Amino acid sequence: MFWYDGKLVDFNQLHLKINEPGLLYGATVFTTMRVYEKSLQHPLTSWQAHCDRISQSIQTFNWQQPNWQRLQQGAELLLAHFPILRMVVFPDGREWITGRNLPPDLKQRQAQGITAWVAIEPLFKRDLAQHKTGNYLGAYLARNQALNFNAQEAILIDHQGNWLETSTGNLWGWRDNCWYTPSLDLEILPGIARSRLLNFLQNNNINIEENIWTYEFVKTLQGISYCNCVIEVVPIKKILYSENCMDYSIVNFPQTLISR
Repeated sequence: MFWYDGKLVDFNQLHLKINEPGLLYGATVFTTMRVYEKSLQHPLTSWQAHCDRISQSIQTFNWQQPNWQRLQQGAELLLAHFPILRMVVFPDGREWITGRNLPPDLKQRQAQGITAWVAIEPLFKRDLAQHKTGNYLGAYLARNQALNFNAQEAILIDHQGNWLETSTGNLWGWRDNCWYTPSLDLEILPGIARSRLLNFLQNNNINIEENIWTYEFVKTLQGISYCNCVIEVVPIKKILYSENCMDYSIVNFPQTLISR
């Protein structure tokens, strides 16, 4: 079941024209949203932030804005069946929404942490990294390669070796009573979950610094985590970097993205 171009489709195939730019070039923008308590109005769902993300990219690319009322209609229909919605917009404004379930081992990952692999080859990078476009091949390849090393995530770096983000989220580090996250000056995705965490830390007077993550800096961190709107925050307990294996303590945020 999915929503496409104003219609709910109870089928597992989407028919596109052979000259569709989204198919040929990955010419789409998207956002992935976790719906809390089956409500787009729940503050943690961040409906407006997700719509703004799509709208800003469309403005940058000079594409056609979607029918926002119709996009919301599709989301409302699908949220009754799925806690996660992926909303895609094509250059001509057509909308496509799919749904999926939460990872079955999410709570285990949040409690025990995961292993991540550093994608040191130039092949593994995201084009137009400040936008979520359909051309996600670099991150996709990096994450698949990480699985070959029994790691659950990949960490992307720039040509100078600075750590940027994971294949699916933003990085966080802990050291000496301060949280660190890579600066947006490095042209990483300004994640919605990242913004929520920044606001939370600042509003609670918790030390936070946006900086450049060199390899030397990363070695000084006591704990590392990553975040996105689906998994909230997951610690990274082990990082595979070239021939090295780096171990980190599991350091939890004062609270997760959900107020329990």
